[in-house]
Amino acid sequence: MLKTFNKFFNFCGKENKRKFYVSLVYGTFQAFFEALKIPAIAIMLQAILNKEITSNAIWGSFGILLVSIIGCSIVKYRACILQTEAGYRTCANKRIEIAEHLRYLPMGYFNKNSLGYITSVTTNTMEGLSEVATRVVMMATQGFLTTALVAIMIFFYDYRIGFIVFIGIILFFIINGGLQHQSKKLAPQKDASDRQLVGVILEYLQGILEVKSYQLVGAIAEKMNRAIDENESCNFGCEIHFIPFMSLQNLTTKLTGVVMCIAALTFYIQGSMDLMVCMMMMISSFIMYESLDAAGNYSSLLRQVSIAVDKASEILDLPPMDISGKSYEPKCYDIDLEHVTFSYEERKIIDDLSIHIPEKTTTAIVGPSGGGKSTLCKIISRFWDVQEGTVKLGGINVKDYSMDSLMKNFSFVFQNVYLFQDTIANNIRFGMPEASMEQVVEAAKKACCHEFIMKLPNGYDTMIGEGGASLSGGEKQRISIARAIMKDAPIIILDEATANVDPENEKDIVAAIEALTKEKTIFMIAHRLKTVRGADQILVIDQGKIVQKGTHEALMNEEGIYKRFINTRELAVGWKL
Repeated sequence: MLKTFNKFFNFCGKENKRKFYVSLVYGTFQAFFEALKIPAIAIMLQAILNKEITSNAIWGSFGILLVSIIGCSIVKYRACILQTEAGYRTCANKRIEIAEHLRYLPMGYFNKNSLGYITSVTTNTMEGLSEVATRVVMMATQGFLTTALVAIMIFFYDYRIGFIVFIGIILFFIINGGLQHQSKKLAPQKDASDRQLVGVILEYLQGILEVKSYQLVGAIAEKMNRAIDENESCNFGCEIHFIPFMSLQNLTTKLTGVVMCIAALTFYIQGSMDLMVCMMMMISSFIMYESLDAAGNYSSLLRQVSIAVDKASEILDLPPMDISGKSYEPKCYDIDLEHVTFSYEERKIIDDLSIHIPEKTTTAIVGPSGGGKSTLCKIISRFWDVQEGTVKLGGINVKDYSMDSLMKNFSFVFQNVYLFQDTIANNIRFGMPEASMEQVVEAAKKACCHEFIMKLPNGYDTMIGEGGASLSGGEKQRISIARAIMKDAPIIILDEATANVDPENEKDIVAAIEALTKEKTIFMIAHRLKTVRGADQILVIDQGKIVQKGTHEALMNEEGIYKRFINTRELAVGWKL
């Protein structure tokens, strides 16, 4: 239990850890004020039994009770504020810290870990931690402190009853140890069930188009319902396993109270205890374990706190890419790959590949699916680090750049565009947050999207749905191009930017790309002849190797993948010039 508390406090960070420690000091004072009820009662009992109910006795007892109540209220308020503030701020800070850490992880991490898991950690796990941890810390620590101080006071009045209290507390912690063991065994099952539920719901929502298109509503809904039922069963099962231990804890404290009463009466009858002390012990038996019961019941949640901390720490402990480089300004924007090899887990994607891309030229990449084209884009921009060889920008190894100074040289237009749930203007100025509205409009006009934006209800202030759900594919593509124009980076990477564009939008998008790529170093993956034939060099990639290289005319004069590729595409309607 103490190990879990220590783990959580260290997880909180220096400032929030200090707040929790200060709250524990307040908790100690609260326990002291709670314990003052015993001497207050003792004074009145003494006066009643001696038939000397004087104003001094009344006001003395009342004064101590008043100090107890007021003092307890003040320190409890301060402790609660500090613990709540520290708990919520910890989780808020950790969400930000995780988000920042994810920026510098290799892209391979996101391929191995489902969106459901990452979402679960940053939302459910952190939310649960902020809610549960604060309550557990408040109730558990306060319960144990109050019980300890009351037990000390009982020892002060009669060591024999104090010994009974000590035995009761030991039995309580033995049973609580069983509860902790059960929680340790069941908490991972609950965590896995919660994670699976989030993943299934996200899968259902993200794939709703395919679900409806292929009439999979029944099958997918059944899968989701099954996950919900399993989660319900898991949560119910956890509670069922905890209830016997919590009931036994409660029974132990109550029986200890009964034994205290019987012992006190026995000692009084035998003449070894004063009537006043006997009555004090009987009253104490009813208030002694109230806080301990609450602490014991909440302690079953400690394992959830431990797992939540472990899950967040697992992400934060992942080794990021080395981003401790220098802030370079490259003298030119040539890109060089020298004997580059890259493998994803056991599968080799890029195999001893060398490329030279002169600045302000266009290099097109074509080749069979799965040949390594998209991976090559990600290696050039250092989304992944290569296992062998070097990637250079302006003659400097990309690993020697700081991440921010490297990324400012690149703009990206991907086939699958993601827009944020914000205004259109803010999505365009994403790469340059300080851009004025005039700059936003200028970029939109170059990207051929000003006209359709002005037809929207609120123009540039129109809120778009998460992922750009309220816009068509062509509209999203043009806004992403406007965003890249706004950034005005010297190197443009186009990853099949026009692959899924309808003919009506294609003309506008091609014009937008032309505006984006003027006087830039262009690296493009393309499947359409229109976007390939004008390239300064065309690289044909197959199984991670360059199998052909040259201009369109040169490659059409030799047998190979490129010529077959072009002849096949020209047979398709979409490839007719």
